Amino acid sequence: MGFAEAINIALQSLWANKLRSILTLIGVVIGVASVIAVITLTNGVNKYVATKVYSYGADVFTLSKQPPVIFTYEEYEKFQKRKDIHLDDYEAIRDNCKACADVGALQSTTGKVVYGTHSSTDTSIRGWSWNMPEMSNLNVVLGRSFTPADQQYATHSAIIGYDIVDNLMPGMDPLGKEIRVDGEPYTVIGVGERQGKTLGQSQDNYVSVPITTYQRKYGTNKSVVIYIKAGSVGPALDRASDEARALLRSRRHDAPNAEDSFSLDTNATFVGLWTSISSTFFFVVIGIASISLVVGGIVIMNIMLVSVTERTREIGVRKALGARYTDILLQFLIESATMSLVGGAIGVICGSGVAKLVTVLIGFPSDIQIWSVFLALFVSASVGIFFGVYPARKAAILDPIVALRSEM
Repeated sequence: MGFAEAINIALQSLWANKLRSILTLIGVVIGVASVIAVITLTNGVNKYVATKVYSYGADVFTLSKQPPVIFTYEEYEKFQKRKDIHLDDYEAIRDNCKACADVGALQSTTGKVVYGTHSSTDTSIRGWSWNMPEMSNLNVVLGRSFTPADQQYATHSAIIGYDIVDNLMPGMDPLGKEIRVDGEPYTVIGVGERQGKTLGQSQDNYVSVPITTYQRKYGTNKSVVIYIKAGSVGPALDRASDEARALLRSRRHDAPNAEDSFSLDTNATFVGLWTSISSTFFFVVIGIASISLVVGGIVIMNIMLVSVTERTREIGVRKALGARYTDILLQFLIESATMSLVGGAIGVICGSGVAKLVTVLIGFPSDIQIWSVFLALFVSASVGIFFGVYPARKAAILDPIVALRSEM
């Protein structure tokens, strides 16, 4: 029996026993679908995180009171005891850091925005230094961005996201309109480009105001995050981070051998941290999905044993006509591999569909990788071969006389 004929027999067997085939392959389908869905969603989030983080530029780093991610309550208590970073710290680094190409500052909170009879809640209210839109690669598609004068004179100017435009000013030209942010009036001078949703949360629900204006409204008792652009990566980034770090240590009177009383984070820090978290999640889910593959493989082995019993006389005839041990072994291995490969193909389709459905429903990013499809098909075929060895060997070692006599 040729290779193609063995595959044809396997497909005919699947089609002839549809319900049995579905029950046989369901474990492989679930396992492969889980693996594909996890890989697709994990790759999508990794790609999104890298894109968003690097939107500030690979040469940008931050100085903040505490790191962006805290893992233990002890760490949280430790970081909360640190002194706040103030606007004058930002100004000192801006004016004295020779290796820094650009320096910006950010503070944020959430609040209520009102225009006429429309309002929005849980809107991100951002206090930005005048150059932060450019540093964060936010394109102002309508109107203008902030100027140094807006920051110097604490003007009541605002750059808004498209959620504010769509929900509070539908069909209107937003430029020049007066909105109220937590009761304070601001004039809209610009609208940022659409950024869409991430993990179900809109990135366009924000109002940005000059940081000096922000502090007059919300006070100065909240720490500032300082964004610093080095100009290029490599040695320039090292020089800028070393100089900025030394300046801030000096201002905060950190002892020579003491650790920093602030956090310095580069884009590589953020991406590396996320990759570490997502990798752990990935391997845990893959381990769980592997259980389904093992269960599916055991079911395939059981069905192949049943198939060997049903076809004992056929095996005897083939052996009597000269079929060798390897011919019988190969036939049943091809059949078991084909069965699991079909299950793998269905699993790939189901897994990709689930990942894309999650993206459509909640905005969770997904990214299908071709290598993951081939890996899933390879793994499913390998499961079929591995669990098909025992039934195939049992068929191959049958005595032809006994096999021919079995149904007489």
